[in-house]
Formats: sequence, structure tokens, C-alpha cells
Amino acid sequence: MEESHVNVSALSFEKNRLSYCGQDCYKIPPTLWKMYGAKVLQLDLSYNNMETLKGLEHFTKLQELILDNNKLGDSINFPPLPFLRTLSINNNQITDLEGFINKICDCFPSLSYLSLLRNKACPNELSDRDKDDSDYQRYRYFVIHTLRNLQFLDSRRVTFAERSEAITRGQFMRVRRPPDDQLDGPKVPVTTAYQRPLPVDLASLGKHRGAYGKCNYKYTGKHSEGNRFIVNSDL
Repeated sequence: MEESHVNVSALSFEKNRLSYCGQDCYKIPPTLWKMYGAKVLQLDLSYNNMETLKGLEHFTKLQELILDNNKLGDSINFPPLPFLRTLSINNNQITDLEGFINKICDCFPSLSYLSLLRNKACPNELSDRDKDDSDYQRYRYFVIHTLRNLQFLDSRRVTFAERSEAITRGQFMRVRRPPDDQLDGPKVPVTTAYQRPLPVDLASLGKHRGAYGKCNYKYTGKHSEGNRFIVNSDL
């Protein structure tokens, strides 16, 4: 779609909420911030092809930003938005968790809700079948440690126990991913649509526990090659 034109039938502005979804935009159309920037409190740009957020700095009063199902990656830059409380950026192309969290920590001091599901930076089975609950819990500790005002992360409330653990150990729980060309096994395709996980399932709050520890594996099969490394002096 030509970025200088806006599909008026797809645009919705009501009660300080601006929605412009599903229009294949790779950037914010200038018409949106020129006409509505100073008025908008809630901005929904989901289901586009956003690769940049140039122009977002004109939405100076923004409190909620929805960017689900776009093509935003690690090169994304945010302007300072002191009033932003909610950021939903599910199903994009963010892989560098630490870099991303540092950016929003600097730009969004009032942020209390963040959702990163279906990004490689969020290590759970939605983005990587090799990840488990312990990987995801370590991710939560690191994010909560860095974003001290966060009340909700993804689809769950931040619990008192999580916050206490994050204060003492969160800085040591950075989740790092090897480059894609070093990952073994077939890649799992990611669907192109993901709904924002609101409202929160309050029944599940505080029930999740991370599992930590070391596992020792012992091979007992008859085809073990361990004997190849036993020298005569060991017999």
C-alpha cells in the first residue's frame, strides 16, 4: 500500500483511540500523526507489516501501544513516551531480549504492561519448541528485574514472589540465543496471527513455579561407546 495514502474505511478514531490495522503498512502513515498525533491516548497498528516506528514521537500523550503481528525486529527504535503504560508487541521478529528491554526501559518509564509472546526473545513453546517453563521463568525474572514498574508480563500478573526473586537474581538470568545458523533441527513455522492476551486469566495468578537444578544423565544401553576410552591400566 502506498504510505502517503490512508484507507479511510480502515481507520477508526473514537474517544482518543486510533486504530489502523491490516493495511500492509511498513511504517506509520504521516497522515495519522499529522491529524491525530496530539490527541491519541491508545494506538493500535496491529496486523500490518511495520518495520519502523518513525513518526511515533508525534504521539506525545500515548498511554497504550498495540503492535501485534508486524515485522518489527532488533533494529527497532522507540522515542521517549513518558506516559506509555501498555506495550503489546506479540508475533514480531525480536530476538535480542536484553537490547530490547534496555530500549523500552529508557523510553517508557511508566510501563506497567508488556507482552512479547511469539517473539524469539520470549523463550516458550510458542516461539521455540525446545524451550520449557524454566526458560520462560528465567526470562520473566530478567524482565521484571529491569522493568521495575511492570505489573503484567505477557498473559500473567507479576507476583510478589517473582518480584522478590527478580530483585536478587534477575540480573543473572539473561536469556541468550545462538545465531539461527547454529540451531540444530527443523525450524518450527510461526503463524502470522496472534491475539493480544487480554484479559488476563486471574485464576492462574501466582500458581506458576520455575524449576531449577542439575540433571545427571547415565547411559546404560548395550551399545555404549564409553569402553573405547578405558585403557589397560584402568582394568
